[in-house]
Amino acid sequence: MTESQLTTATDSSTGSKQRLSAEETTTGESEERTRPEWREYSFPGDPVISVEDLNVWYGDDHALTDVSIDIPEQSVTAIIGPSGCGKSTFLRNLNRMNDRIKGAKIEGSVEFNGQDIYADGANLVELRKRIGMVFQQPNPFPKSIRENVAYGPRKHGDIDRGLVARLLGRDETDAEDELVERCLRDAALWEEVNDRLDSNALGLSGGQQQRLCIARCLAVDPEVILMDEPASALDPIATAKIEDLIETLAEEYTVVIVTHNMQQAARISDQTAVFLTGGELVEYGDTEQVFEDPQSQRVEDYITGKFG
Repeated sequence: MTESQLTTATDSSTGSKQRLSAEETTTGESEERTRPEWREYSFPGDPVISVEDLNVWYGDDHALTDVSIDIPEQSVTAIIGPSGCGKSTFLRNLNRMNDRIKGAKIEGSVEFNGQDIYADGANLVELRKRIGMVFQQPNPFPKSIRENVAYGPRKHGDIDRGLVARLLGRDETDAEDELVERCLRDAALWEEVNDRLDSNALGLSGGQQQRLCIARCLAVDPEVILMDEPASALDPIATAKIEDLIETLAEEYTVVIVTHNMQQAARISDQTAVFLTGGELVEYGDTEQVFEDPQSQRVEDYITGKFG
């Protein structure tokens, strides 16, 4: 066996390097024996989301393989890895958005605050209210800025307004106005749009539309916010505003973000999970440790740009 066919890994108990046999794949990613301790991450308190042995198939395609991970509350968890490694699939399983995909098969458990979200009779409307989602492309409704933010609370019956409500003495227009302002402020958008709340949201810039989508998510009072590459379609200035916003949101919410931008993950996240070929969670830990001293050779190769 030649030196080029050897991969180095770190023994977590001794700090010494141990040689593992490896061979190069067509993508440039080397094979190695993944160790359970590379994915063990301790933090104070109970996890807000706990995933155990999660497997996902799309037909014959095994998209996620035996993924187990605990996510702490009020922090930013970054999910990184090359294209096709299951990052977005993992994210969508945290609030059962994959239920909408024909042919998807899911095994394993996902617990939210100790409750199995895949249990029979789970209330998906309530689940997606408590675990919100912000997508890669901004998707505001073709309605006014005000109506975009108020849509969720109206739909869930949290706010009652209109002619019938006024006739019955239940009109909550003032409460809605306060909600819209609070959510737009929390999404760092209020100062830019407060004088045009009745204008169509589609007239906003891409970055403003994405922050409006975040405000719309906040309006239903979630505990967790899932973000699937929320800044990938934005310019650098808009991206910086989204990153600042994410760091602020983590003071009150749990944020899980999928990103292809490793510099972004290093800047804004508290912990990072690295998915690699085959939908495998290879390493999970404190962001600084993952980026500066990864335990997996494959993770180091990915972070340093040798493949992916």
